[in-house]
Amino acid sequence: MDRQPVLEGSRLTLRPLVPDDWEALFAVASDREIWAVHPSHDRWQEPVFRQFFDEALVGGGAFAIIDKASGKIVGSTRYGAPEAEGPGEIEIGWSFLAREYWGGGYNAEFKRLLLAHALQHFDRAIFQVGADNVISRRAMANIGGVLTDRTRRYERGGVMVDHVIFEITRESFAQGPLG
Repeated sequence: MDRQPVLEGSRLTLRPLVPDDWEALFAVASDREIWAVHPSHDRWQEPVFRQFFDEALVGGGAFAIIDKASGKIVGSTRYGAPEAEGPGEIEIGWSFLAREYWGGGYNAEFKRLLLAHALQHFDRAIFQVGADNVISRRAMANIGGVLTDRTRRYERGGVMVDHVIFEITRESFAQGPLG
């Protein structure tokens, strides 16, 4: 699977993240309210975001999310390493949007694009969400994500944080609210 194609939606374009996106993407990410309930609540800080950005470039699969009307970068997302979690699955995550794009179906639009591409090659996509991140948990439920019994623990901002895992299968995507 090509982990960095250009994906076109009605209002958004996802294109491969490049080093020159730093300034525009950090301008979005420096809004500390984006990260207020996120497990990595300090990601609005330049050194923390710089590490996140550099890891995205090195790891591949990362996208800049572009508002087609304005041409501006409004967020980022990425695919994880294929089958890093298990056979037949790929992770989608590391996603954030400028707050003015919260609501209105923007999250669903870019996730639909990622899922349509990934589920041509994998049986399911997984999404790791901070267990206490009610905004992201609600967003996952709204796009048809099914909460699994799988969990993970990661160090985030100096504390251990529990994560839950949602999944969307090829079959549920074809039938669900995004399909």
